[in-house]
Amino acid sequence: MHIAGFLITLGVLFLAGLAADQLGRATHLPRVTTLLFLGLIAGNAGMGLIPLDVAMWFDEISIVALTMVAFLLGGSLTRENLVKHGRAILTISISIVVATLVIVPAGLTAIGVPFGLALVLAAIATATAPAAMTDVIKQSGVSNSFTETLKGVVAIDDAWGLIVFSIALVLASHSDGWATVTTTAMWDFGGAILLGCALGVPSAYLTGRLKPGEPMQAEAVGIVFLTAGLALWLEVSFLVAGMVAGAVIGNLARHHDRAFHEIEHIQWPFMILFFLLAGATLEIEAFGLMGWAGALFLFLRTVARLVGGYCGAKLGGLPRRQTRWYGPALLPQAGVAVGMALVAGEQFPHWAALIMAFTLASTVAFEVLGPPLTLMSIRRTADTDQQIGQ
Repeated sequence: MHIAGFLITLGVLFLAGLAADQLGRATHLPRVTTLLFLGLIAGNAGMGLIPLDVAMWFDEISIVALTMVAFLLGGSLTRENLVKHGRAILTISISIVVATLVIVPAGLTAIGVPFGLALVLAAIATATAPAAMTDVIKQSGVSNSFTETLKGVVAIDDAWGLIVFSIALVLASHSDGWATVTTTAMWDFGGAILLGCALGVPSAYLTGRLKPGEPMQAEAVGIVFLTAGLALWLEVSFLVAGMVAGAVIGNLARHHDRAFHEIEHIQWPFMILFFLLAGATLEIEAFGLMGWAGALFLFLRTVARLVGGYCGAKLGGLPRRQTRWYGPALLPQAGVAVGMALVAGEQFPHWAALIMAFTLASTVAFEVLGPPLTLMSIRRTADTDQQIGQ
């Protein structure tokens, strides 16, 4: 593609993101949803206005954007936040995973889906959409115990999902493949933790030294790109590596107030491209491949989120006014699930088409419908807090 056309396309996409932001303010819709719809209309499923050369950048942009999100979410796992909300974060995240692993396979096997396939689909269903969740929380302008707990749950939710997914692959595999799958899973997760610590510890002490008080943009961007690149090179989870590095920096960096504060200033352009291209690459045709089993899968994941979120909030001792809203708030699902589906498809070629159809359709549904429910849940808890305060 000619450089002029490439730059023109980028310029239009950034301006479209600005328009989506304003539309979200006017309609009270999450800008994530408006960006996805714009991408869907302009992409392959719609008018085909986004050139293929630009759409091909989606993987690279998503890695950078999600690594930034992982850093920010990891930075929220400070000692202070964990002391206040640690019990709730653990109970909600674990309850949702357990509910998903019980409800989804039970429902799918009841209609004849093989147990191994049902278990893999359930493990994929545990994944959330950290980028969408983070942006909706930021857009809401609400900062209370509900949003702080929500950020903590999102930060570790995909870590639990990765562990569960790895175990599901082992259980669904034949016995001769267990050793390979287990070793790969341990390296993917354990290696990411080691990488996050290896980068986070020196970064905690080195950032913010040139300009007292806060890290500079060059420092923040440099470490984000370094983390993402090394994670890909070492073939470990860049999400877990970014989250661990952010958590380490957030807890060890005592000479500046907020770890990687500058990331918040520069991440929005990446998020615009991420959500627009995500919408442009959505495959609506996947709905036609699922049938009634796919519709049941969407229903079961929703029920699992609602039940798990409610039970986890109850076990976490959270206020009654918040317990029913954690499930709806945690419905969004995005690219992490698709990545899991690709891995599962390689492991089980005979199920690959079904796994991708189920995952792509659920991603479309929950990525479009999830963020408005997240925003509604945040606003309901904020309104309740205000009423109690009055």
